[in-house]
Amino acid sequence: MIAALKGLVGEKNLTDVVIDVNGVGYRVGLSLITLSRLPETGQPVALRIRTVVREDALDLYGFMTRSEEELFLMLTSVSHVGPKLAINVLSGLEVDELIAAIARGDVPRLTKIHGVGKKTAERLVLELKEKVKLLALEGGPTSGSKKPAQASTATSDLVSALVNLGYKEAQAEQAAQLAEERAGADAPFELLFRESLKSLRG
Repeated sequence: MIAALKGLVGEKNLTDVVIDVNGVGYRVGLSLITLSRLPETGQPVALRIRTVVREDALDLYGFMTRSEEELFLMLTSVSHVGPKLAINVLSGLEVDELIAAIARGDVPRLTKIHGVGKKTAERLVLELKEKVKLLALEGGPTSGSKKPAQASTATSDLVSALVNLGYKEAQAEQAAQLAEERAGADAPFELLFRESLKSLRG
């Protein structure tokens, strides 16, 4: 199984990237947040990889940090949560925010993530509440003491994700600001991303 890839950033898409490793391109599924933090096309990158084998496909999912990878594994251990939904959940909130939401049983916060209904959110809390607390202890505090910095990081990640898709920085900043006004600055990353695309394509 492929556990890691180190190569050059190739083609970037909405939900994945192609990593060029010595002339061989590997298509890797990523969360929107991780996608927004990739280096520019042609630059070196190293990703942790999880290989998911199905009857008709072999899919690769990539992560920049160990905590994101471990959270992905926890999410996919929950009944009715497959790899694509797990990546979708990771696209909605930063890892520490997601851990905190699950640990405190914040179902309303989790249901704000696109594709996560109340039943799924309740299952995540029921099956992972204690497990994520251990992950939080390993990764450090997940309190809200750094909220302003988190908000600033979320905005810059949003702008970066839009620039990665080919939009000019000024356009991306304007769209990000508009999305935050419409959805609220504390909205899940994926919702802000979709709102930004709407304004850019509208």
